[in-house]
Amino acid sequence: MDDEPGFDDFVAEHTDALLRYGYVLSGNPHDAADLVQEALVRLCGAWPRVRRKDNPHSYTRTTMARLHISVWRRRRREHLTGEPPDRVHHESFPPDEDQGLWQELAALPRKQRAVLVLRHYEQLSDGEIAKVLGISPGTVRSQASRGLDKLRSSLSSSPAPHRSMR
Repeated sequence: MDDEPGFDDFVAEHTDALLRYGYVLSGNPHDAADLVQEALVRLCGAWPRVRRKDNPHSYTRTTMARLHISVWRRRRREHLTGEPPDRVHHESFPPDEDQGLWQELAALPRKQRAVLVLRHYEQLSDGEIAKVLGISPGTVRSQASRGLDKLRSSLSSSPAPHRSMR
């Protein structure tokens, strides 16, 4: 976009990181791409303001988290399938040896997964997570606790290790 200086550079520089973040949030490369695309559309509209006042990368990640949360607020129930119809490997997503952990994370309810991603991947505080997701800090802590308990129990009961030893 020639009329918005710096936007093309921002997109070129941050797309891979945003795709990884979207994948961690959604657990699905297609949903991740949709989140990134919608967030960048919204960023483009707000670019002059965001470029001057805020951190565009943070604005985009917050937008992605809110878009992701709005899906489970509308539906409240997620219907997972065993395998997506087509699987495309993208270099910006986790390697095969980490897929077990990502599958367990994807099996969590959306709210728990979003809280864990924001806490451990984005390293946000409980207050920041509460603000991004529009929930109370107590809900953040309870969702994180429940999500970690589910991950611990599923990972400890699985027969094969999820990470390779190097």
